[in-house]
Amino acid sequence: MLEQDPQSDELPTDEPTAPSGLDAVNQQLAAAYPELSPQLKLAAGYVLEHPVEIAFQSIRKSAGAARVTASTLVRLAKRLGFDSYEQFREVFQSAVQAGPVELSGRASNLRTLASQTDDQVFLDVGDAAFDNIGRLFTADTQTRVRDAAMTLLRAEKIAVVGFRDTFACAYHFAYVGRIAMPNIQLIRGQEGGLLTELAPYGENDVVVAFAFEPYCAETVRALDIAREGGATPIVITDTLRSPLVPGAAITFTVANATPHFFPSILSAITLIEVLLAECVAYGPDGLVDNVARFESRMRAMGAYVSNE
Repeated sequence: MLEQDPQSDELPTDEPTAPSGLDAVNQQLAAAYPELSPQLKLAAGYVLEHPVEIAFQSIRKSAGAARVTASTLVRLAKRLGFDSYEQFREVFQSAVQAGPVELSGRASNLRTLASQTDDQVFLDVGDAAFDNIGRLFTADTQTRVRDAAMTLLRAEKIAVVGFRDTFACAYHFAYVGRIAMPNIQLIRGQEGGLLTELAPYGENDVVVAFAFEPYCAETVRALDIAREGGATPIVITDTLRSPLVPGAAITFTVANATPHFFPSILSAITLIEVLLAECVAYGPDGLVDNVARFESRMRAMGAYVSNE
């Protein structure tokens, strides 16, 4: 049975201007989330994590799935400045209909293969992988990728943070990124050294932080230290309800669903590749020179085995 909205759920009478795109809707919801009442938090959480359902389900079905009343969804829409729930839903419909940029054909091919084999685990993991990456390549994400690349290129120093399940993401970003941008540094936080490692980062610097639920306390602490020093945060996480989101200059939410027992990092790794590619593509010529020098040094040191 759904709980009725208590009077404490009443929202301020000041009506903001309705956001024009899904990314703006998500950012406003994430910013408002900590201050919402319990019922509105349930509604906001469902909206953030189920954009396709919001786009095409009836308001009653979405309310039932979110375990709130239909009026709570209406109130949430008005909280963002929309005149009606239908106007709110149209933003989701436009974004979802735009769809992924290129990967739907490959996903369809994978589903076709499912009818030709009985190895369902293999196919389920592959299906989830294609879906996760497909959700990454949208117009909204493309704009944020460009903004993030420009932010990284302007930075004097770049700290990269990610522990436990996202350490592989942080390491990959730092290792590959340093080939072109030597000002990137992986933060390891060993032996209680977070404060020491992050102390040099200030207003002209950027911190890139990775975290998926369950969120690592060390990552949250590292991000807090960097923000207190004035560094600009770029966050890669799994939902806008993540504790890393408040205060972030740019946030990417990546899908990590998988039948596997551990959250998938495939979308995060793909995002890293896109971000670093944009940096090299739109950065100064010196970045290309850095890559060339790195390759020359590695070959001169015998780091590669000849295939001839």
